[in-house]
Amino acid sequence: MTAKSEKEILLLNSEINFTALLEIIESDPSRKRNISIETEERDKNFRDVLMHLYEWHAMLERWYREGMDGDIPYMPAPGYKWRDIKLLNMHIWEKYQDVTLNQAIKKLKLSHKRVMDLIESHSNEEIMTKKYYKWTKTSNLYSYFAANTLNHYIWAIKKCEAIAKYIKEVERDKK
Repeated sequence: MTAKSEKEILLLNSEINFTALLEIIESDPSRKRNISIETEERDKNFRDVLMHLYEWHAMLERWYREGMDGDIPYMPAPGYKWRDIKLLNMHIWEKYQDVTLNQAIKKLKLSHKRVMDLIESHSNEEIMTKKYYKWTKTSNLYSYFAANTLNHYIWAIKKCEAIAKYIKEVERDKK
């Protein structure tokens, strides 16, 4: 049995976590999936979490496209520095308040597929070697891909589990 490469492990675990995330949402009755939790935190419902992931996929795709075209992409987004991440994330939240959960699911599934295809298109060496691409500076593609798939999905699972728990508690209290 051959050992799996880091690329294969990244793809596999990203798919597992992405599927688990969608299963959490689908485990709630469809009529309850739009309920927002009472919290001071930014993400109050499933849609908020999914659109956050979607927008970070879009940023990753932009960084990748610009970097592969020979440019140094502006990260995380034009007008924002990494120290402004909370402000950027709040802007993302505001931007998608009119999107339905069904739209969010469709958008995220498509962006997830595009990012998985990007990962698939590279060799393990290209993904794992630091400075392989000039635009990744001192890092490697893996750090960008993992941050916006596997690691971000783990965060989203925790958020969605809390939302699902809240929905179940609200339902139980109504009985």
